[in-house]
Amino acid sequence: MDKKITDIGHLTGKVLLFGGVYSNLQALEALIAVAESEGIPPENCICTGDIIGYCAQPEETIQTFKNWNAKSIVGNVEIQLRDDEDDCGCDFREGSRCDNFSQQWYPYAKSKLSKDSLNYLETLPDHITFTIGNQNVMVVHGSCFNISEFIFKSTDWSIKAKNFSATKSDIIIAGHCGLPFLDQQDEKLWVNPGVIGMPANDGNPSVWYAILDDSEQSTTVNFRRLDYNYKRTNQLMLNGLLPESYAKTIVSGIWDNMEILPEPEKQLQGKTILL
Repeated sequence: MDKKITDIGHLTGKVLLFGGVYSNLQALEALIAVAESEGIPPENCICTGDIIGYCAQPEETIQTFKNWNAKSIVGNVEIQLRDDEDDCGCDFREGSRCDNFSQQWYPYAKSKLSKDSLNYLETLPDHITFTIGNQNVMVVHGSCFNISEFIFKSTDWSIKAKNFSATKSDIIIAGHCGLPFLDQQDEKLWVNPGVIGMPANDGNPSVWYAILDDSEQSTTVNFRRLDYNYKRTNQLMLNGLLPESYAKTIVSGIWDNMEILPEPEKQLQGKTILL
């Protein structure tokens, strides 16, 4: 099946980048407030997918995102929901804690979405392309080859290089792995802005996004923390239908487990992220 790629043209000024809203309405509302305060129009706000996920308000989150009119590609969760599949498609190891938890939050999310929300998911492309300055940008979820591929800062550059070659991009904006990072070689830039729906395993309940900006002589990437009403998110998740461990992570900033992480990222648990 051919991938749907949407070219949104040439962008100027600030471009707000984020991923993994994960049904966290409170974080999304806080991010929209940031965009408005910074004067960043919705067409310059881009999500790397997984608008739906672990938290308690999938329908409200989709509708708020839709009404905001920001851009997004599909994450693996959107594809599974859109195609009426029975699992999240996250590529978790079968029988792992993440896999077991997904058997709670995914059916919950699926049961809450309206036909209108599912129709909206049908409109989302697989990839978004644009230019900023004189650079070509591609937005992917996992990688351009595999939507569920986990790519981290420690992932060998040769894997990232294949994505740049295949997409003819100078900058790749990616999601899925849940951790913010920047990796640069040979004038190619891999940016994961992080996710706003869950903390980054750093012991802090605030979450991450990034701003791409061409207002200086060269395009810059600025990573930022987002503070939001995480206590409200936590309370809503303690509904007896969602994993309590994920509700705890919302407050503690520490992941329940590190099954998906390579060893270098495991060593960073609970440590302040400096970007």
